Amino acid sequence: MRHFFVGSIIRLSAPQLLVLVLLTGWLPGCATSEGSIQKSKGYYQEGIASLESDQQKAFVSFQKAVQLNPSNKEARYGLGHILALQGKLPQAEEEFVAATKLDESYSEAYTYLGQVLEKQGRWTEAIAAFRKALTNPLYTTPDLARYHLGRSLAHESDYQGAMEAFEDALVVNPPNVPPALLHLELGRAYYKLGFERRARESLTKVLTFDKSGENAAAAKELLTRLKP
Repeated sequence: MRHFFVGSIIRLSAPQLLVLVLLTGWLPGCATSEGSIQKSKGYYQEGIASLESDQQKAFVSFQKAVQLNPSNKEARYGLGHILALQGKLPQAEEEFVAATKLDESYSEAYTYLGQVLEKQGRWTEAIAAFRKALTNPLYTTPDLARYHLGRSLAHESDYQGAMEAFEDALVVNPPNVPPALLHLELGRAYYKLGFERRARESLTKVLTFDKSGENAAAAKELLTRLKP
């Protein structure tokens, strides 16, 4: 499952959201009729189909899906995704929280929730959300949560914890975080901890993966601060 980065928010395309529902299935509430569940599923799939071409139409479809089946966690995730892209962070937070209440092992929702909390400057809560995402041993993209956990810990000056999170993210294969981005953040953590040799190695790898981009420029600037 491939994820894309815009700022620190993970964006999921329509096919990727569809994969989530195929993998996780449906969690119908006891009071929801089978007919409503099936209609909700149809509206969710309709939202997936129009997500990339018509975001507003997708939003309405996800809303209808939730109205028919409030326990449709994937539709709530879809709503949260669109609201986050629109910058409506408190509303997005509500949807992700609702999704995690429906399924406490919903790691994708916890990771997205953590990013929304990050954007609101609520770092301690974001750290808790990322750690919750990582409690699920079946989470298929744990490097995403580890990357964002490392960023949040670094913001809170816990560079040891950040280093460990980034190092753990590096061992995930295939990777879901761009290697240049991950090595840059790891290099920064090493630098803050005074591990200059390791910092130099990690930052040099950034230049291998991203020869002329923003990550390379940041790595080069940091390399100038290290002793020869």
